[in-house]
Amino acid sequence: MGEQRERKYRILVVDDEPRMVRFIRLNLEQDGYETLAAFNGKEALDKVREQLPDLVLLDVMLPDMDGFEVLRLIREISDVPVIMLTARSDEEDIVRGLKLGADDYITKPFSPRVLTSRIQAVLRRYQTVMPDEVIEVDDRLKIDLGRREVWVDGKLVKLRPTEFRLLYHLVKNAGWVLTYEQLLHKVWGLEYENEHHYVRLYVNYLRQKLEKDPSNPKYILTERGVGYRFVDYRRLKQQKEQASQDEASASEGKSEGTSATTEGKGAS
Repeated sequence: MGEQRERKYRILVVDDEPRMVRFIRLNLEQDGYETLAAFNGKEALDKVREQLPDLVLLDVMLPDMDGFEVLRLIREISDVPVIMLTARSDEEDIVRGLKLGADDYITKPFSPRVLTSRIQAVLRRYQTVMPDEVIEVDDRLKIDLGRREVWVDGKLVKLRPTEFRLLYHLVKNAGWVLTYEQLLHKVWGLEYENEHHYVRLYVNYLRQKLEKDPSNPKYILTERGVGYRFVDYRRLKQQKEQASQDEASASEGKSEGTSATTEGKGAS
């Protein structure tokens, strides 16, 4: 845990059960993290604004407002990573949290080891250094990796860190199929190898933001039962350039032929 001791990440624990808060804080502090605590939604929002934590552990069941509402309000003021804590493993709750901007979820009860590994995985996603490169997929879509910006039809589109990381790996492997397992390892970490629904959900988010017609995607293509493939935009550009050259050559040849015919008539 040397990395955590060199740079003490500050983690806000939000739960209305004092025993749970003590348990989590004790284990995190043993691993070298600095911790803060909040026991209701309002207190959590105040801590996010004033203490600027590096990550929030947010329980779904809170006394004044539920965790989903707290998450929605957090996303209005901050992009801080949020891991939801829930006693329910209901998929609808999980999907709802991810749609609102949660980065992950953990179902209670959980072991300290699972908690730490999930925190490390989420923090890694936010620390990824992107190359200073601008990719122009076509006239409509431009991706600035260094600035972590995406432009669609000349307008800046806001992507969450996990969405951008997923897009990055798809684009850098354009033309190649990436399996669910490969994407989970690259984007979420080895701890998520069985969470295929994460990939499907975030691909859907990207399509909604990037595609002209999300139901008939042009950029992110599905390889049914295997994974996803980003369109081979380099090859399409080469084909387009070749077609333009062929068209120009054909036009030039036609022009020369017309000129020769005119000269022949003149000589007659």
